[in-house]
Amino acid sequence: MARGDLTDAQWSRLEPLLPRGKKPGRPPIWTRRQLIDGIRWRTRAGTPWREVPERYGPWDRVYDLFRRWQRNGTWKRILEQLQTEADAKGLITWDVSVDSTVCRAHQHAAGARKKGISRKSLPAASTPSRTTTASGGPAAG
Repeated sequence: MARGDLTDAQWSRLEPLLPRGKKPGRPPIWTRRQLIDGIRWRTRAGTPWREVPERYGPWDRVYDLFRRWQRNGTWKRILEQLQTEADAKGLITWDVSVDSTVCRAHQHAAGARKKGISRKSLPAASTPSRTTTASGGPAAG
């Protein structure tokens, strides 16, 4: 077992939550535990899938399991089940944090003058005019 892999206690907790295989037959060459450890390794390392160590199985098998369970909602169900159980035991504190950071718009979004032609350099006839009208009604002539 490599550092960071699931312990026996963690695996015994996780295994009952996993979906059952559809195809009976020969035993798999790569166990689910190995593949899941490979997914966890890749998530921690942040590397491309092709760099998953061989001890976890072929990288494409590791990725295939990750992607399949992502699409069918397996990861979400596992997370929700574990959160529900932990919350029932009082192991989760649901605190809310509100960030009051100011987010400013880019200068172009804020109406700053653009470089190049300015309105002052345009001839009077080509200066755009602004006509104000009552909301929802035709312009008065």
